[in-house]
Amino acid sequence: MNPRSILLFFLGCILLASCKTPEARKPVQQSSGSFIKESAKRNKVIYKKEEERIATIMAANPENNYLSSDRGFWYYYNVKDSLNIPTPEYGDIVTFTYNVKSLDGISILSESETGLQTYKIDQSNQDLISGLRDGVKLMKVGEQVTFFFPSYKAYGYYGLEDKLGTNVPIQSTVTLKSIQQSQ
Repeated sequence: MNPRSILLFFLGCILLASCKTPEARKPVQQSSGSFIKESAKRNKVIYKKEEERIATIMAANPENNYLSSDRGFWYYYNVKDSLNIPTPEYGDIVTFTYNVKSLDGISILSESETGLQTYKIDQSNQDLISGLRDGVKLMKVGEQVTFFFPSYKAYGYYGLEDKLGTNVPIQSTVTLKSIQQSQ
């Protein structure tokens, strides 16, 4: 055999070998979903403890008429509007002030630190905790409400930089200043 035919033979073998269909690679690790199950179990335990702590605070202060929200938090009115004024709806712009305290009443963020907030209901990507976004929807202009938020409605797993640890429930007093209705 001459060198040219040997070269053609090897090129033919390489071509045949390269025509093989690709095979799917197997994962190095297989996840059974146990992490998610354990996380859900852990979060239920955390929520139950926070709920019990808030219930203890409510029982110790019977002078307040506590209400339960279908969004997973509790609240009472400091100032309630008896007039038939509407609550904010989708797209309305609200202005309000709020503070953040521990459940023991220790100030974490004062009203002067948070300042006057402007929020477009359900349309703003504003950096507000979900509890506040849900809470202002229950309010009328001039009302002041104190909310008790479990950690998942507050600052949750991340906490608040240098002020609040992870998974800490809070209370917040909110005063609704105005509602600008959308067109």
